[in-house]
This record gives sequence, structure tokens and C-alpha cells, in this order.
Amino acid sequence: MEITNFLKHNYRHFNAAALIDAAEGYNAHLANNGKMMITLAGAMSTAELGISLAEMIREDKVQIITCTGANLEEDVFNLVAHNYYERIPHYRDLSPEEEQGLLERHMNRVTDTCIPEMEAMRRIEDVILEEWQRADKAGESYFPHEFFYKILLSGKMDESFQIDPKDSWLLEAAKKNLPIIVPGWEDSTLGNMYAGHCISQDIKNVHTVRSGIEYMIFLADWYTENAKEDSTIGFFQIGGGIAGDFPICVVPMLHQDLQRNNVPLWGYFCQISDSTTSYGSYSGAVPNEKITWGKLGLDTPKFIIESDATIVAPLVFAIVLGK
Repeated sequence: MEITNFLKHNYRHFNAAALIDAAEGYNAHLANNGKMMITLAGAMSTAELGISLAEMIREDKVQIITCTGANLEEDVFNLVAHNYYERIPHYRDLSPEEEQGLLERHMNRVTDTCIPEMEAMRRIEDVILEEWQRADKAGESYFPHEFFYKILLSGKMDESFQIDPKDSWLLEAAKKNLPIIVPGWEDSTLGNMYAGHCISQDIKNVHTVRSGIEYMIFLADWYTENAKEDSTIGFFQIGGGIAGDFPICVVPMLHQDLQRNNVPLWGYFCQISDSTTSYGSYSGAVPNEKITWGKLGLDTPKFIIESDATIVAPLVFAIVLGK
């Protein structure tokens, strides 16, 4: 409890206090027989959030994850190509010519971190293309995360791991067959590659990879089965965008579009965000706005931590894990 005790002693006001309140609310929700969804926007996998998120998965502190296609693939990129990554602490000072130099070296920059195209992206493309084509020829279809589960659990890439595999959140999720929702997967590097292979006819049926609409149908079934009055689903949102907005909408869809009764609202809500509310972005929407959309209720425990998720999320997880 060393980290928890330090935080509770020092984090007493403002966003620091909100962090403590949100973490304690997370624990209270789980203790009350609740389940938790974590949503990942931004570049959390490239920020190596997997170090703490993988442990949350191992310890059953999260029951379902929603993430962008980028977060899905970038955890695996880091798993197999970490030694080739380059960190650029002075990224704010790069000239256009220096950025062009990175491009020519096939180093794709995410803030201070460069992802090596050949060692990460193309290596994974070669492995996953085999699974796409095998499914395509067999007339089968799977969700994007299911294709990753197949290649991670096959052992094909074990010798390529360049980090401790216990720090890969997707590998831990695969071991538990954790449900994952990936809205807008086509807006990702592998989504672009998949489109290219469909255009070149390496893959005949574009629906070999299942769609976002099918993800929503899956989520509706999962939520209906798991959300009970005495066991609600919590929502821990990192960032904003489609990773947060897509899954939270399952509740108003069930109520308003399907006219179903007795579907519990989300039972806990927390968002880590640095977006400005007045700009009208979803990322900046305060929790109470979600009441008007039928997502949260008057009595839903609501928290917002306005800070950098790469700093805040591991600290919240440390408290939840009892560190």
C-alpha cells in the first residue's frame, strides 16, 4: 500500500483529490459486485500503459475494454519491436526537414516516440495477413481483436517478443479471452493495410473482418447479459473520441431505439481528459451532460480528472490494485 498511502497523504485537492475519489469509487463499484469497462483513446499503448493495464486484467479489475484500432495494434507493435523504437525528448523543436528525415528512415512519430515501420508494422502485417487470408478462403469472419488473439495465442511470435510479455495488455486480454470493442478499426494502420489487400484482391470478402455495427450488436448482447440492478457496469474513460462515445451509447440505444425496459444505466463513470469543455468536443463533455443523453443517471457516481492520462491512469490503477 506504499503508493496508495503516499497518494492519499499528498493528493488532497483539485485534480489530485479527484484522482483519489475516482480510484476509491472504482474500488467501491467492484466491491458492490459491479463490472468495469475501460476505454482507451489517444496513444495509450505507445505510452506503454500496458505495464499497469495488463496487471489490472490479470487481477480481474476490468471485465471489458473498448479501444481504438491504434491502441489495439500499437500494444503488439511495442511487444515485437520495442528495441527498435526511438524516443525523441526534444520533439517540440523538430524542424520540417528533421521530420522528413524520420519519414525517410520509416520512423513514424507519436509525440516523443517513433514507431519503426518495418520492424513493427510490416512484421505484424505479414503474420496477420496469413490469418486474414485463411479466414477469407474458409468463408469465416472475425472481429479485429479476435485476429490478434489468434496470432498472440498461436505462439508464432513468441520468439520476437522484445518486452516482458506480462507488460502487454493485449496478450493478457487474449489469455482471458476478454471481450474487446474496437469501433472505427478501419482508422488504423492495419485497417489501411486490410483495405489495401481488399483492393488488390489478396482478400476477396471485405467482411472477413467484422464491422463496427457488429461490434455494437455484440456489445448490446454483452451489456444486456451482464448489467443487472445489483451488478451494474462501470465506465472508466481514458481520453474521449470514438473509444468513449461508441460504447457508452449502448445504453440509450437499448432504451430508446429498442424500447427495452429495466436496462440499468452505467453504474459508475470516470473520465481522464485534458480537453476544454467550451470547445464542444465529446472529449471535453462533463459527466452531467451525459444525463441528458440517457447514459448516466442522477445518482451515478461521476468523476472527471482533468490531467494527462499517461500520468493519471497508472496512479489510479495502483490504488485499485492496492499498491
